[in-house]
Amino acid sequence: MRLGQTPPTHLTPRNSPIVAPTILVGVDLGVPNFDSELEELGLLAQTAGLTPVARITCKRRAPDAALFIGSGKADEIKLLAQQHGATEILFDQSLSPGQQRNLERHLELPVNDRTYLILEIFAQRARSHEGKLQVELARLQYLSTRLVRRWSHLERQTGGAGVRGGPGEKQIELDRRMIDETIKRTKERLSKVKRQRQTQRRQRERRDAFNISLIGYTNAGKSTLFNALVKARAYAADQLFATLDTTTRQLYLGDAQRSVSLSDTVGFIRDLPHGLVDAFQATLQEAVDADLLLHVVDASNSNYTEQIAQVQSVLAEIGADQIPQLLVFNKMDALPAELQPVRMEDTYDLHGVQTPRVFVSARENLGMPLLRQRLASVASAAPGASSVDEYSPEPHGAGS
Repeated sequence: MRLGQTPPTHLTPRNSPIVAPTILVGVDLGVPNFDSELEELGLLAQTAGLTPVARITCKRRAPDAALFIGSGKADEIKLLAQQHGATEILFDQSLSPGQQRNLERHLELPVNDRTYLILEIFAQRARSHEGKLQVELARLQYLSTRLVRRWSHLERQTGGAGVRGGPGEKQIELDRRMIDETIKRTKERLSKVKRQRQTQRRQRERRDAFNISLIGYTNAGKSTLFNALVKARAYAADQLFATLDTTTRQLYLGDAQRSVSLSDTVGFIRDLPHGLVDAFQATLQEAVDADLLLHVVDASNSNYTEQIAQVQSVLAEIGADQIPQLLVFNKMDALPAELQPVRMEDTYDLHGVQTPRVFVSARENLGMPLLRQRLASVASAAPGASSVDEYSPEPHGAGS
C-alpha cells in the first residue's frame, strides 16, 4: 500500500453503519491482569464499530515467534471464523509485524491487535486540532513499524526517468522516507501547540490559579463528574474513550471563596500503547502540572483495584506520580446494597499511602456537596501547596 492510497477496508476508520463480525482472541501468558472473558476487548471492539461474534482464549508460556499462537490454535480460529462468518480477527495483545503478516496468510482474513484498535478509536474520537495531531503522530509511528514485512508489494523497486525516488530505490524505502518526513512535520506542529499550552499555564500561574486535573480509567465517569462540578456540557457517554480532548473550566468553590482551574483529561486503559503516551504528552501535561489530581474510580467495576494500578503506572511514566491525589469513587448508585459505603469519606491505601477518598454518584448528584467541601479545603491552602496530606480520617476498607 503506497502512502496516500486508499488503505484496505480493515484499516479504514469505521464511520459507516456497516459493522464487521469479529473473532476476539486472548492469549494467557501468565500475566496477573489477563482478561479471561475478553470483556474490555469486546467493549473496545464495539466502540470501534466491530461486532464480536465469538471469543477464544488459550494459554501459552511464551508467544510463538511466527504466529503468536500455535498453528493448531490458528486452525481452530480459522474454522471458528468460517462458522460465524467473521471478516476480521482481533487479538487482545500486541502483535509484531511478522506475526501479523503470518496470521493473515494463515487465516486468510485481516488481523489486527489491541494497539491498532485503540489507535483507531482515538482517530475517530479526536476533535480538537491538537488531538488530531497527536493521533496522527501515533498512527504514523505504528504504521512505520508495519512497512517492513506486512505489504510484500512494497519490496518492488522504483526509480528511473520521471519517477520519484532515486534509481533502484525500493518502494518500501520511498514510503518509509515519506512517513518519516510526515512524522517530523507532525512533531514540529505538536511542539508549537505544546509551547502555546505552556504560555497558557504561565498565565494561570501568574494569576495564582490552583489547578486540578481529573484523571482515571476510561469510562470511570470523569466527564460526567466534570459536568456536575462546573455545570458544563462536555460530551459524556457510557462507553470507552468518550472524551479525548482536554477541556478546562473555572470552578468556583464558595467555602474557599476562590475559583480553581479544573481540567478533564483523556482516560487511561490497560496496555495503553506507548506511542500514544508519547504522542499525548501535550495533553497529559495538564496532569503533570496540576496541584491536585482528582482520581476518578468506577466503584461499581469489580476490577477497580487493577484499574487504579494501571492509572498509577501511567502517572509514573509521565512523571505525575508524586502529585497529591484525591480518590473519587464514582457510580455508588450502581453498587448493590451490601456494598454501599458505611461512610461517605475515608482513606484508601494507595501504594502504602493513606489517600483521602470520597464516594459520589455524579449522575445522581450524591456526595457532590461533600466533594466540593473537600476541594475547598485543599484550595484554601497557598498556591502550589495542598492540604490533602493534613487530612487523616479513620481508614476504611475499599468498596465497603
